Amino acid sequence: MRRGCFVKNLIAFVGVVISVCCLLVIMVSVLQLPEVSLRNKVTGPNRTIRIRKVSKDEEIGRFGEMMLEMLPEDLAFTVFVPSEKAFQRDLRLRLHDSLVAEKRNDTYAVISRILGFSAVPQTLSSTTVSSSKEVFYDSLSGFTLYISKDLDGMLVVNRIRSEKVDLRRGQIVVHIMDGVIMDAEFEQAVQPDYTDED
Repeated sequence: MRRGCFVKNLIAFVGVVISVCCLLVIMVSVLQLPEVSLRNKVTGPNRTIRIRKVSKDEEIGRFGEMMLEMLPEDLAFTVFVPSEKAFQRDLRLRLHDSLVAEKRNDTYAVISRILGFSAVPQTLSSTTVSSSKEVFYDSLSGFTLYISKDLDGMLVVNRIRSEKVDLRRGQIVVHIMDGVIMDAEFEQAVQPDYTDED
């Protein structure tokens, strides 16, 4: 009679231990999940952007900000952002003209395409590139980026020289470039039409 009671208590005890262990595993898993921020998905003129190590004199520009807003700040990326002059010269994107309501979607599509060509899914600062050799990485779109360093420490990516290097935005490393990194097909698509006479 006593033996039957012991077996029933043992089964109940093992059941309680397994239940408590499962609850502990679930609680630890939930507590270790990263926080998902919806702030990057919201667009609007009143949105504030967190800038950690980028100061006012190291301005990225509005189109560069739009590129960086497409990436999560808590993941490691390196982005070769064109300067405002490069956006205007190479892509004909002007701050006041390209962001009006009827052109905003086209501008966003061009910028997201440029982001695919110029973002690498890891951090790459200018100090990690040796000045004696060229390294290459695949961008988010699969476009190969050939990266080297000038004698003065500035990066050169696919023959486009950087203006500023090693700016930080969260986990993202930003290099401001004096040109736009893009493949030949996209470059043909954005070439100006010289047949139009003013």
